[in-house]
Amino acid sequence: MNIYKNPVANTWKTIMERPLFEKEELNMLVRFILSDVKKNQDKALFKYTEKFDSVKLDTLEVSSLDIKTVTSSVSEALKGAIEVAYRNISIFHASQNTTKQIVETTKGVCCWRKSVGIEKVGLYIPGGSAPLFSSILMLGIPAKLAGCREVILCTPPDKNGAINPAILYTAKLVGIDKIYKIGGAQAIAAMAYGTETIPQVYKIFGPGNQFVTKAKELIQQDGVAIDMPAGPSELLVIADKSANPAFVASDLLSQAEHGPDSQVIILSDSESIIEQSLLELEKQLKKLPRKEIAAKALENSKAVLLKSLNQCIDFSNAYAPEHLIIASEEAPKYSDRIINAGSVFLGNYSCESAGDYASGTNHTLPTNTHAKSYSGVSLESFQKKITFQKLSPEGLKNIGPAIELMAEAEGLAAHKNAVSIRLKAMTNV
Repeated sequence: MNIYKNPVANTWKTIMERPLFEKEELNMLVRFILSDVKKNQDKALFKYTEKFDSVKLDTLEVSSLDIKTVTSSVSEALKGAIEVAYRNISIFHASQNTTKQIVETTKGVCCWRKSVGIEKVGLYIPGGSAPLFSSILMLGIPAKLAGCREVILCTPPDKNGAINPAILYTAKLVGIDKIYKIGGAQAIAAMAYGTETIPQVYKIFGPGNQFVTKAKELIQQDGVAIDMPAGPSELLVIADKSANPAFVASDLLSQAEHGPDSQVIILSDSESIIEQSLLELEKQLKKLPRKEIAAKALENSKAVLLKSLNQCIDFSNAYAPEHLIIASEEAPKYSDRIINAGSVFLGNYSCESAGDYASGTNHTLPTNTHAKSYSGVSLESFQKKITFQKLSPEGLKNIGPAIELMAEAEGLAAHKNAVSIRLKAMTNV
């Protein structure tokens, strides 16, 4: 981990840089895959599954019998844990439902807005070294609560052509029965354009590697919506002298183990806390099954000593982390100053893992500075808003003259006439 002691503010931007990757080659490869799937459909999907996942499939869709058979192998303990998370995530996202409110802006002019679930959505769930069945809860629950009519799920198969049982169990629990054994950029292409087997959707959600991320970025150019720009996972911890160094180290490693391109940062006004946290980091790293991955991520990670907690917050707001932990007994008093972050964890016992799994908040969050302008996934992510207005004759009389003047000033005579003809009809009655 790279260590910085009291860097001056004009050097912060350099310290905040995320890991960089070759973009042009990635861009060309993903564009080719998208084009191939768009043209050759299922044939291309079978080809890329054999090439990238090392398995030759007979069918892309997971059958209802497979779902029923495979999910029986999930332990009762894990099922119970998933159901705890299901309950909490459902409660939190259901609370985001809004009721229709009719507003009379002028006497006789009523306006309101209605939430409508996006008709067709696709969920991408990584299934490689870390099958993220928790993401099905984070995406499937709000999709169902929002009233989306069709929800499909794509996830890559293992080398035997099977899907992880926990993924199938969670999908079944949420109520998703259209599951396809396809991963990578080709899965995004299939959902974006549709194939003989996989239906086209209107919006695509879910985390993934750099190929998936690039594919989601590119399909937007063809009019398919995505949840948000995203990239490698990241975590920033602000720790003061009341922080527990072992807790801090565990949180840093919890994100570093996601992938070698992840980035974690610790900020503190206490040199002792940084030193103790880094010592704990080394001790805990040695015990991790994914220690090689975490160690690689730590090469791109930073420990920064600053002069005050206020400086730490300024740094964090400029960095705009996906996850932010304020490891302090006084964490709540700093919460109002946080303006750029995907999700915030307050206090020494609010580990980031809670948000990843079972506290109730959503773990699909903006990365790579996008927390400055994007929110994480919520119920509204699966909805569109339709506005309505109803004008009575009195209402049109009240605002009609203003509309006529504005339309005339913009040179739009037909706009003006649509009002004038009605006002004239009223006077002739």
